[in-house]
Amino acid sequence: MTRVCLLGDPDVSLSYELLSRETARDALATYDIEEPFENSVAVDTVSLGAAVSLLNDLNWYLVRFVDETLVLEPSVSREEWLSRDLARAVRDGAVPPEETDQRLKVFGLVDGEPVEPMFVRRIQGRTPEYDLRDVDETLVVRVSEAEFSG
Repeated sequence: MTRVCLLGDPDVSLSYELLSRETARDALATYDIEEPFENSVAVDTVSLGAAVSLLNDLNWYLVRFVDETLVLEPSVSREEWLSRDLARAVRDGAVPPEETDQRLKVFGLVDGEPVEPMFVRRIQGRTPEYDLRDVDETLVVRVSEAEFSG
């Protein structure tokens, strides 16, 4: 199972915005919706391809209501998420899964809410500590080269 998680813009209620609109509601109708983080929507899809396809179907809403789009693909990592761009690149075969672990966007988690991301490079297999503030834990997202340097 590949998990998709959408982190909502702080100015909107993401679940309301998605479920109050017919097209988004229809796209999500076959999934069990969860909220693993504050103001988020997460669903489990059958594959990386299905996850990318769902995100393509929801693109209009993602641009307007979502701050971060995350994909958790177990064949790549069971603990670290992929950005939408990196998930698409892996699905398309443009980036091999084993080459996704160097560029990271690390969020702090405070009371279930992702806060200030920090871009870091994994060095010799080690992920630098999150040091922007005291946090309960971290959320690691692997990002594409363009996202990292952009």
